Amino acid sequence: MMISAVEPPEAHGVRRDEVRMLVASPSGVKHAHFNDLAQFLRPGDLVVVNNSGTMPAAVDGSLTVHFSTWLDDGSWVVELRPEGTEGHVGQRVSLPEGHLELIEPYEPGRLWRARVSVDVPSLLARFGRPIKYSYVPQQWPLADYQTVFARDSGSAEMPSAGRPFSPELVTSLVSAGVLFAPITLHTGVSSIEEGKPPLPERFHVPALTARLVSMTRAAGGRVIAVGTTVTRALESAPDGGEGWTDLVLGPSRPAKIVNGLITGWHAPGASHLQLLQAVAGRDLVDVAYEAAAREGYLWHEFGDSCLLLPA
Repeated sequence: MMISAVEPPEAHGVRRDEVRMLVASPSGVKHAHFNDLAQFLRPGDLVVVNNSGTMPAAVDGSLTVHFSTWLDDGSWVVELRPEGTEGHVGQRVSLPEGHLELIEPYEPGRLWRARVSVDVPSLLARFGRPIKYSYVPQQWPLADYQTVFARDSGSAEMPSAGRPFSPELVTSLVSAGVLFAPITLHTGVSSIEEGKPPLPERFHVPALTARLVSMTRAAGGRVIAVGTTVTRALESAPDGGEGWTDLVLGPSRPAKIVNGLITGWHAPGASHLQLLQAVAGRDLVDVAYEAAAREGYLWHEFGDSCLLLPA
């Protein structure tokens, strides 16, 4: 049985790098804690992280609005809450400052493209709070929704696979010869209907990161992606680049660059699960999920972790 994590681990006396970690490889399943990560990585492995920071993307006005991402024309993709709220073209929603107007559906039934009358980053800085869902009953500070790698604010929701890393753990891994490199992928809201493919996301793979990936693979090291966001970015632009990615990884498009994955626990049936299978294969992912369910691992952004090493 999988159980939702209802609060940050720090709230009950567990450091972020002390959450449980299931390690799945062809040799079997091992149960550890995240700060044991060095036992499962080798000198010369490259860990690629997402340095996108989490925005305080929920704002309460005449309706609650989740700001998902900004588009190239200056409009924003938004979600209206509470769940089930239906908007219509031309509808105005009052905000603590200014208003937004719905222009057209962005993803029918859920997301809208909207024109906002004020500067959104300033609005969020003054009035925003982190997006949370019903399995987390209490509101937690924005700092609890940031990873240690966060530099460039832009994600509607935390790239949560990186949350268990602490500065001390990163230092220990670097001292052991494990390499780190960043990408940026700004995540939108995660509440897309089950079974639907992920929406396009804004990303940047620096040229230096792409070179490190190539050098690591040539030297026989492993490229370990921290999260599905990193996997999507690297597989979209193996030689580096930036823009929007609509890449959908899965059985028909397996991963070609990433050969190891650190991830949280996602609901079966979600598009994230297909991406895990694209990296590690269906059999290994199924074994990991069955073992995690038996052992009561915690789901979602404040939950436990998984290291998939298919080779």
